[in-house]
Amino acid sequence: MLEHSLKAQSASRRSLTDFFTRALSAFQSSSDSAQKFQVVCTAPPASRSHASASAAAQAQGEPYPQAPAPIPPTKRPHTLIVLDSSFNPPTLAHLRMATSAVEDTIKKKGDEKEITGLRLLLLLAIVNADKAPKPAAFDQRLAMMWAFARDVQRALRGEEEEEDESPEVLAATNNPEAEQKQRQEEKLGLDISVDIALTSKPFFHEKSRVIAESEFYNPPGQEEEKKDTMEQVILAGYDTLIRIFDPKYYGPHDPSRKGTPIQQALDPFFARAKLRVTMRPDDEWGGKQEQLANLESLLSEEGLAKMGGSKEWKDRIELVEGRKDGEEVVSSTYARKAAEREEWGKLRRLVSPGVGKWIEGERLYVVDVKPGDVD
Repeated sequence: MLEHSLKAQSASRRSLTDFFTRALSAFQSSSDSAQKFQVVCTAPPASRSHASASAAAQAQGEPYPQAPAPIPPTKRPHTLIVLDSSFNPPTLAHLRMATSAVEDTIKKKGDEKEITGLRLLLLLAIVNADKAPKPAAFDQRLAMMWAFARDVQRALRGEEEEEDESPEVLAATNNPEAEQKQRQEEKLGLDISVDIALTSKPFFHEKSRVIAESEFYNPPGQEEEKKDTMEQVILAGYDTLIRIFDPKYYGPHDPSRKGTPIQQALDPFFARAKLRVTMRPDDEWGGKQEQLANLESLLSEEGLAKMGGSKEWKDRIELVEGRKDGEEVVSSTYARKAAEREEWGKLRRLVSPGVGKWIEGERLYVVDVKPGDVD
């Protein structure tokens, strides 16, 4: 039984990797200029029946029962939360960034019915302005993004980890059937579509533009409005914010347009998007107070004028707290090192459950082991 389960999981992973390999190849080989951005698949919201089917499939050793496919919205979303990362691998820090952004957006809207107009986009740039591609391969990253999307959805629904639903745990409660029913009801509280996409654009303002112009988020049959009704919420770390405001990434100056090179790039960006920045206290960037002081200086009237920016940008940036003092440092680098050393217990403290299972099953990052060689 165990051997059958392991073989089924291995076959399921191969099938999923093959799908993403084909999707990646099609995107890279396309000569169409529209292929600067493409949604390759969508993890749809769960239903009670789908959740039950998923649980049954997992019990049979088939952790990825639903074949991935792109599922466009029926109308333009009011909010698109964008997590743009190398996903090498996605970590619990990414999970917190995504789930807290969704929860805070719903709170600000003041109505959980607004969840129907909100989507999360996981975006992988296959051309990066600062980072050359390193392990894992892009198709493996897409597969981890798929597992991560499911983990985000489970976290938003309030689902507990699989082992917490075991008969032994349920039997220890006073009324296991009632508590199980209550958990199932809570699980479907916040459930959203999560899109997984590729882009060949290296810069944030360019990525934002191709997302806004994408036919995927512009369903046919809707009247065009003068003002874009879809607001993008770009999730970024503190280090990314510093790069966004570095003038070296912008230019040369276009004399036919108003403003400095950075204004020509970022004025349209901030008109359609806002930045939700997670602070990252560490040795490189300093503690929380240092980062706050640096950002206050950067976004001051003098600081914005020095970089050639616009004062309106400050109102389009939201700062949120990341890791608190005393909490374990979570990073993709630490996760890769844990996997490289086959420290699977440590890895599980750094990544979400689905991502951890994928990495261990494929033995990603392990020296001298190629993904796909594992039976």
